[in-house]
Amino acid sequence: MPFGTGLGMNILDVIVGKPLKTSDERAEQIGVREGIPIFGLDALSSAAYGPEAALSLLIPLGVLGVQYIIPISAAIITLLVIVYFSYRQTIAAYRSGGGSYTVARYNLGAFPSLLAAAALLTDYILTAAVGISAGVGALVSAVPSLQPHTVSLCVGILVVITILNLRGVREAGVAFMVPTYLFVGTLLITIVGGLVRVAISGGHPVPVTALPPPPPMTEAVTLWLLLKVFASGCTAITGVEAVSNGVKAFRESSVKNAQRTLTVIIFLLAVLLAGISYLVKIYGIAATDPGQPGYQSLLSMLIAAVFGKGVFYYLTIASILFVLSLSANTAFADFPRLCRAIAQNNYLPHVFGYRGRRLVYTYGIVVLALLSCFLLVIFGGVTDRLIPLYAVGAFLAFTLSQFGMVVHWRKKRGPHWLKSALINGLGGVVTGITVMVVLVAKFAEGAWITVIFIPLLIYLFRVVRRHYHAISVATSCAAPVAPASEAARPIAVVPIERWSQISRQALEFASRLSPEIIGIHVEPGEHSELLRTEWERYVEQPFRAAGVETPKLILLPSPYRFIIVPIVQYILELAEKHPDRKIVVVIPELVECRWYEYFLHNQRARLLEWTLQVRGNQRIYTASAPYYVSEPVAK
Repeated sequence: MPFGTGLGMNILDVIVGKPLKTSDERAEQIGVREGIPIFGLDALSSAAYGPEAALSLLIPLGVLGVQYIIPISAAIITLLVIVYFSYRQTIAAYRSGGGSYTVARYNLGAFPSLLAAAALLTDYILTAAVGISAGVGALVSAVPSLQPHTVSLCVGILVVITILNLRGVREAGVAFMVPTYLFVGTLLITIVGGLVRVAISGGHPVPVTALPPPPPMTEAVTLWLLLKVFASGCTAITGVEAVSNGVKAFRESSVKNAQRTLTVIIFLLAVLLAGISYLVKIYGIAATDPGQPGYQSLLSMLIAAVFGKGVFYYLTIASILFVLSLSANTAFADFPRLCRAIAQNNYLPHVFGYRGRRLVYTYGIVVLALLSCFLLVIFGGVTDRLIPLYAVGAFLAFTLSQFGMVVHWRKKRGPHWLKSALINGLGGVVTGITVMVVLVAKFAEGAWITVIFIPLLIYLFRVVRRHYHAISVATSCAAPVAPASEAARPIAVVPIERWSQISRQALEFASRLSPEIIGIHVEPGEHSELLRTEWERYVEQPFRAAGVETPKLILLPSPYRFIIVPIVQYILELAEKHPDRKIVVVIPELVECRWYEYFLHNQRARLLEWTLQVRGNQRIYTASAPYYVSEPVAK
């Protein structure tokens, strides 16, 4: 059987599922129920680490720092509501997927669209890394003995998420539904339970499980500190643009389903942020230092304070672990789609636009997995080290999208266009201010990496675009085909190691291409003497009997035992001697029965073909003559 089939295909079927037909695409589309876990995991899961990211910066204020969590959360929720109304309009305006790149491209021009694309790609890479690291952080918080294995756990979860996404959008949505709704349900129960305890205790609930004592106050409150806290807390808003990027993934009516999904996600996120912040203040829960012994996540302490460390605690922690880890799925759902859109405009390699066996953009998924893995390893899988890099790209994309929508409404000028433009304009101003705050506040802590990475991505886009443009110009043709005359038939060259079924088949194929055939053999070789005798018997005699030109056998000396070099050199010299002729190099190849047998044979054929492509010219062609061992020998 041919290489690449059989066992190899069976393994792929088990891991990523059997191939789907293009006609099955409609069955792969999703509704609101599946849309929430697919496109909302990033936003919803940020309720678990957004407030903690803010409180971590308030540690130097001791117990006083806890008092600021409510006004900070209120500002974040206000920003969330503004962004929600803006993106709801974006979904309606761009039914094919109104991500920041698309909106900026159609309304702001090439450079702003590339800036939005680079910002979004950066955001998605960090979304995957932050989500997984936060999930493992929740696990380490519950089981501190696992802390030395943080990176290994992160990479293992990344592999699972990658495989799930390679299996298709619908399967990923179904797989993530249970942990998503379990996460939302257990946190809502925690919030309701906490509010009941607050009401019963007259506003002074006693924690069921004792909380760690708050750290001593070492700094005074400053405006700069509060701005940094707000910047860190804004990570809770990242991910809300995901639905607008994936409108086409929803079944009809796609716009209504996408808007409903966005509404549910934003409502749940606002409730979770408000409830968690209020209870944290009432219980006086101060953040602990991430990455240090004795670390406990904010939610771990809150759940233990409300219900203690019983079955519900571990069930909730487990749901937090799953959802935080799986929140990377939002990036895996949107990153490949964005790469496809960019590739369609020739700013990324075209392979990003090809759908794989399960109707997903395989290359985008794999590239995202590799980049996320690199970040997790470099930063040790610690969420707090990744957070400073996180929000710049997201809010920059928000800002460009909103101002792009203002231009869109101004050009369209339909009913109530001014109202729509004002909503998007307000969103753009607010998110633009947030970008500056986040950038300044987090610059020294790592945001400078994002500032460097985004321009590098834009440079990459332009390099790729220039390449495709150059290829388009170089290969454009307005000339008709010129049929070859008999005198212009090519010269066929067949490299031969020894006389075999493989070389026999290659020579027969070459005889159908050209009457002039040259067999080349590198000596000294263990088959050189025997080949001279066999050439006369098996090649020259049959050709003479058929009354056609006899193939020549050229022996190439190679005192240093090189094989590829003398063959390539001979073919180049042959092309120089015959500037008016084409040279077709027929390369005999063995195709093994089983995939692993590939490694038992030398692969000089592939190397020769590659070398000729690198060193050759437009008059040198290569043709593979594969010999399948599994097929019966032709007599």
